[in-house]
Amino acid sequence: MTDLLNMEVKPTAASRIQSVDFDNLQFGRSFSDHMFVADYADGQWQNFQIVPYGDMAFSPALMTLHYGQAIFEGMKAYKNAANEVLIFRPLDNCHRLNKSAERMCMPTVPEDVFMGGLSELLRLDSKWIPNKPGYSLYIRPFMFATDQYIGVTPSKTYKFIIFTCPVGAYYSKPLNVWVETKYIRSAEGGVGFSKNAGNYGSSLYPTQLANQKGYDQLIWTDAKDHEYIEEAGTMNFMFIINGKLVTPAAGDTILKGITRDSVIQLAKDWGMPVEERKVSVKEVLAAVKDGSLQEAFGAGTAATIAHIALIHHDGVDYQLPAIETREFSHKVLKSMDDIKYGRTADTHGWTYKV
Repeated sequence: MTDLLNMEVKPTAASRIQSVDFDNLQFGRSFSDHMFVADYADGQWQNFQIVPYGDMAFSPALMTLHYGQAIFEGMKAYKNAANEVLIFRPLDNCHRLNKSAERMCMPTVPEDVFMGGLSELLRLDSKWIPNKPGYSLYIRPFMFATDQYIGVTPSKTYKFIIFTCPVGAYYSKPLNVWVETKYIRSAEGGVGFSKNAGNYGSSLYPTQLANQKGYDQLIWTDAKDHEYIEEAGTMNFMFIINGKLVTPAAGDTILKGITRDSVIQLAKDWGMPVEERKVSVKEVLAAVKDGSLQEAFGAGTAATIAHIALIHHDGVDYQLPAIETREFSHKVLKSMDDIKYGRTADTHGWTYKV
């Protein structure tokens, strides 16, 4: 166990909470008062602190700026009717962060450091958690290399930080998506399964091109043949076809989403057939044409459940079934929200009470 008893807490001299309009939150634009910070040096995590959120000074030779050793996670905290703070599946985020760390030659974060720092941070900033349906406190843990050295090798020092943002919905409307068949997000043997910064940086240009054509997001396809659906980058894709929940199997090139996993588990609880397998673009579009595709949606921490309204492929827009007819995605969103906000029994032990 790591000793957090000597963690230094430096409360802010003046909270910024009164300057935030909690009725008009833009996702990821408002930041809470404090952040948890830890340093890795000499083979161990140390210097545990909670300090006021603010700018940090770094050397131009900081290795992460040149060689991309940077990883992150995303999760959310909620308040139940008793005003208690609940975090949704934080241990799963901790484990996934460490999987990313191993792939990027970075040190893993001990579970007690991750959870201890997070819990203390949320106790201090609990007033920043919006207390109304559809809103939450987004939590961003991340780690980056801090050696000052110009040379392609793993850093020997790192910084781990957690900060938080009060948020509303990430997507405000159903999405029109573009099937990407030129650019790739990841390839077998690569880092597509990890949440490293480079995955997201490389996705920006193709996404921008789709945005300029009037589409909200991409459906990334496999790097070899562009035949099989992978993910969106902000979420996993899921389809209801002939009464079955069908989703691409997580692996080398696809992030193992925690919301995705939750949706799959709830579907199984309800007796719905679930297929985690390769899903081709051809199969999905054929299902749209013959009416067997009943629903399509994205699943992610930020996106929650994001309805797909239209799929574009090879010059053709395919309109999907009306949102109001989609029984499963509405049901699963409500069920997950009821668990996250403590309105119903958490039979899977997904919520962590601070």
